[in-house]
Amino acid sequence: MSTTVVEAAELEKSYLVDKSTVASWLLTTDHKRIAILYLGSITFFFFIGGIAAAAVRLNLLVPEGLIPSAETYNRLFTTHGVIMVWFFLVPAVPVSLGNFVVPLMLGARDLAFPKLNLISWYLFIIGGIIELYALFIGGVDTGWTFYPPMSTSFNQSHVVLAVIGVFVSGFSSIATGLNFIVTIHRLRAPGMTWYKMPIFLWSLYSTSVILVLATPVLAITLLLLGFERIFRIGVFDPAIGGDPILFQHMFWFYSHPAVYIMILPGFGVISEIIPVFCRRRLFGYKFVAWCSVSIAVISFFVWGHHMFVSGQSLYASVVFSLLSYAVAVPSAIKVFNWIGTMHKGFIRFDAPMLYALGFVGLFTIGGLTGLFVAALAADVHLTQTYFVVAHFHYVMVGGMVTAFFGGLHYWWPKITGRMYPEMWGRAAALIIFIGFNVTFAPQFLLGYLGMPRRYHSYPPDFQVLNVLSSAGATILAAGYLLPLGYLTWSLFRGERAPANPWGATGLEWQTPSPPPAKNFATTPVVTEPPYTFPPPELVQNRV
Repeated sequence: MSTTVVEAAELEKSYLVDKSTVASWLLTTDHKRIAILYLGSITFFFFIGGIAAAAVRLNLLVPEGLIPSAETYNRLFTTHGVIMVWFFLVPAVPVSLGNFVVPLMLGARDLAFPKLNLISWYLFIIGGIIELYALFIGGVDTGWTFYPPMSTSFNQSHVVLAVIGVFVSGFSSIATGLNFIVTIHRLRAPGMTWYKMPIFLWSLYSTSVILVLATPVLAITLLLLGFERIFRIGVFDPAIGGDPILFQHMFWFYSHPAVYIMILPGFGVISEIIPVFCRRRLFGYKFVAWCSVSIAVISFFVWGHHMFVSGQSLYASVVFSLLSYAVAVPSAIKVFNWIGTMHKGFIRFDAPMLYALGFVGLFTIGGLTGLFVAALAADVHLTQTYFVVAHFHYVMVGGMVTAFFGGLHYWWPKITGRMYPEMWGRAAALIIFIGFNVTFAPQFLLGYLGMPRRYHSYPPDFQVLNVLSSAGATILAAGYLLPLGYLTWSLFRGERAPANPWGATGLEWQTPSPPPAKNFATTPVVTEPPYTFPPPELVQNRV
């Protein structure tokens, strides 16, 4: 892409220092500052969920469990699931990295609705505070899915507060999705047609459509669940005339598209990183772009594969099984296109690229094992076992979290104006990849052998694999803590970042690092498609 180069921007104050007071941050409408507020918030929730996961793995070191009470164990894995799904995995890439770079990629000064952007962060924080309060005054023992009758029966579990927290944070997601849709439609730089947009924007656009259309269904479902628990209105609880299968249909109508809310932005991040570090135009750009749209559409028609053993008709299950195979096709096309981009590329193995390679490998394993649970006969055996736990984590943690770390390292110089220590970045990427596989690969075997998920104790025959999984979790935790240390160090001691340290082509790299308050002094003009790189021999690479 070529742009009208910003000449006066270097003289402007950075958004990081301009009126840098607490009030200026809490009342800001600058998308970059709001992105950093979100980044700090989701990092906090990530470590809360991680602590709960560590407690779960600690309990499973011995067959009888180290946690005295099965009820306490139920509350711990529910805390892990609720926090990680609703307050990290769903919002992570869109609200932090997306919030920061979308206007920069478009050549805009901000999102379409800056005040709504700030409100969305406050809604997220309010929802998170309510959720944490519910979890720490006694917790919830239903699992992150809040299935009735566990969530509707009268007990000491704080289900109503928990669903209110998720309900409020859902409006944050809707506001963000609406903001991105309008921004991408209305604020593209002159010359930026749809086929001149970076793939990250296509991915966030598709994600935003899912957020806006699917999240209200979840909100209605949780609202009905709360009313039923408070007023004993028979909606989902069979004891008072309700239907628990109705809850599953409504919940998964949102929650399976939510899987792609989590992973589609990750696809976009990887599609930005691989061309830059291979010095090649993205192979099959239009296919990659429309695969994001295809995934968003098909994702609304596959929710029933979560219910193969719930009693739905065989004919419905066959249809959902076929559709589940269909949604794997555009995902597979993306993987082949990334590999095609790398073929004969001038590859640099910097930290973002290592994370991208880890993503491709881990997501591919997660996607292929998803075909097993999409098959009717196999799912009957596997659905309530650790096989599903491993499959889900390979897609969501091995995939989405790895993509998040890749994007964070890729855009870190632009966000902060500082370079991180590359050696430590590469080391963390490798440790995370190794730790993740040691943690979750044994769980495929546990599931195949029949170990049920969500159990406080297990037969002694499964102990070796559980100990191996818990040991891997220790390695994985070290890998996640390492970036927290060296990225924080880089804020104070890191090398000053140039405007474009990677030699990338996007508009976000044609402003100073960090960008000025209004991004661009003059509106850039786009004349070339994305990922148009000069020959490798003309590029001076940073080592």
